[in-house]
Amino acid sequence: MGVTGRKLLYSVKRIAILQSDYIPWKGYFDIINSVDEFVIYDEAQYTKRDWRNRNLIKTRNGLIWLTIPVKTKSRFYQKICDAEIIGNSWSDKHFDSIRHGYTNTKYFKEFAEIIMNAYHESKSLKYLSDVNKLFLDIILSILNIKTKISSSSEYIYSGNSTDKIISICRQAGASEYLTGQAAKSYLDEGRLRKSGISLLWMDYSGYPEYEQLYPPFEHRVSILDLIFNMGTEARNYMKSF
Repeated sequence: MGVTGRKLLYSVKRIAILQSDYIPWKGYFDIINSVDEFVIYDEAQYTKRDWRNRNLIKTRNGLIWLTIPVKTKSRFYQKICDAEIIGNSWSDKHFDSIRHGYTNTKYFKEFAEIIMNAYHESKSLKYLSDVNKLFLDIILSILNIKTKISSSSEYIYSGNSTDKIISICRQAGASEYLTGQAAKSYLDEGRLRKSGISLLWMDYSGYPEYEQLYPPFEHRVSILDLIFNMGTEARNYMKSF
């Protein structure tokens, strides 16, 4: 099922629950823009080599990873919200990589300062979740997405994945839950339905290409790629607007 916009014309409430990512790709923001409330699930277990602390950008030398160093030694079961960042030298390195990769894009000058200031502010932050939230808020502002953002810590829940979703949906007053296709491996749609919650699947196919530097075109890069290349027209290349 494709979802192409926030459900504001109906009496029901739709939410999504996802772990926080570092400067996520456009699909992440499409999910946010398609719901009435977006819950950041930062009480989940932190996973290495995942999107929590890294993402991809395009450069003339191909795709490169921007990775925030996180303390993981002897912290096998730490929550995302407890993941501490190692030092702050990564911040300048990441912005330098972004500047070199996107300085020739049409809208780099327009948005470079706000992104640079975010990296400067991130130097004072101790936890990965706080850095991710900082960039999330800035990008939501650029895209003019007004969805309510909350944290899983604001809710009481327990049990397996389906139990937790039902609990949060009930407390949030939501009757629709939107998620990605990967959730099919662990969600019990029947139990959700019996609980009065409709399960909607986000469709990430069919994104239009835009004027991206350094072919071939790549969709699964940070949203910063779309913003620097297309500026205020970025929304025209997303599915939920």
